Amino acid sequence: MSIAQRSQAEYPMVKMAAGQIELRDDRKKTAWTVEVKAFLIAPVPVTKELYDSILQKTVGPNDNPQAPVVDVSWKDAVLFCNLLSLYSGLQECYSISDDGENVFCNWGADGYRLPTEAEWQYACKAGTVGYRYGELDEIAWYHENSEGMVHEVGKKLPNAWGLYDMLGNVWEWCWDLYDVKVYGSYRVFRGGSWAEEARGCGATCRRRSHPTFRIDDLGFRLARSL
Repeated sequence: MSIAQRSQAEYPMVKMAAGQIELRDDRKKTAWTVEVKAFLIAPVPVTKELYDSILQKTVGPNDNPQAPVVDVSWKDAVLFCNLLSLYSGLQECYSISDDGENVFCNWGADGYRLPTEAEWQYACKAGTVGYRYGELDEIAWYHENSEGMVHEVGKKLPNAWGLYDMLGNVWEWCWDLYDVKVYGSYRVFRGGSWAEEARGCGATCRRRSHPTFRIDDLGFRLARSL
């Protein structure tokens, strides 16, 4: 049975209690505190199997179905969230303008969405205060141990809140715009990847790109509002 045929209750999510997190922009040497409402987040990134099931595609013979899906743009991720919501009988979070240039989020909808940058970092740190929630080789696939490829989700140690691959394996798209005045429509992605050096795999490391950008070490993780 494909994920498209399963009930929404079968897709695992982990509840995050409300809290607060400090974000920072190292370019501007600024920091700010964000209040985070309680929300749900997936324990692993979206897999190739889940993604292809919802898009009604066949997993390639050389693909690991349990590896994170990659080569997906921010816009691809938004569309997937809406499709999964529809299949699950939930309200879509995103509305998209006719020209496809503007995306709006209904934060009160119960469907699937991308985490905000604050939600992502809050979930990643899991109450810890350091750059990482554990020893890098134990929690993440990165340049030094990945053998140059993406790996099946959930094979490294989770953080204290039961979330896997928050660092390494694949970068993960977040909802937020990076810096409108400087980068326009560029969106944030977080977490480092299998191709990233150790310094890039940290809870506060921020990267950005155009919402149509795709690459082989960039995926996403699902969240839901409560």
